[in-house]
Amino acid sequence: MLTALERKILNFIGEYLRENGGRSPTLSEIGEGCGVKSVGTIHRYIASIEDKGFLEKARSGWRTLLAPNELPFKGIIAAGKPIEAVEQNESIDLSALLVQPDCFLLKIEGDSMIDSGILDGDLVVIKPAQTASNGQIVVALVDSENASLKEFEKIDNGRRIKLIPHNKRMKAQIYDAGRVEIQGILSSVIRTY
Repeated sequence: MLTALERKILNFIGEYLRENGGRSPTLSEIGEGCGVKSVGTIHRYIASIEDKGFLEKARSGWRTLLAPNELPFKGIIAAGKPIEAVEQNESIDLSALLVQPDCFLLKIEGDSMIDSGILDGDLVVIKPAQTASNGQIVVALVDSENASLKEFEKIDNGRRIKLIPHNKRMKAQIYDAGRVEIQGILSSVIRTY
């Protein structure tokens, strides 16, 4: 987690980048904007922020600092009975939430997972894996050519694999275990409107 001053420095850098067409502030500008006189102190704080993964240097040089992919978290909204609106002043790092090491994206085509809220056109974040536990939603490659996102279940002491759609109009498919290769496990779903 970031200290209060690290968060202040990071927020200053993000705002500066937006207001100045992507040009990063100098250490002096950061110090002035955050009320810190020592450039050396700012340098140490930036190094700490980088070490924590919230900031990185771009290839074009040390002046181009990249702010994290964060959005302000304003609170909870009811999707049923209305609740009291209480504003929260937090932020959520989307890159940490959505992107784990080695993950990849796939775009959903079809409606076999609609009962789990995975719709045609959604993007899914997949964590690479070669094995899965019963009940996990996986990317399964059948006969080395047909890939599908389905719930995974081993049956008959692991000799067969059941791939279960989450659409009550569709039936599960059962394959000999040797025909099914697990490519990854569902990590998250991304939908835009």
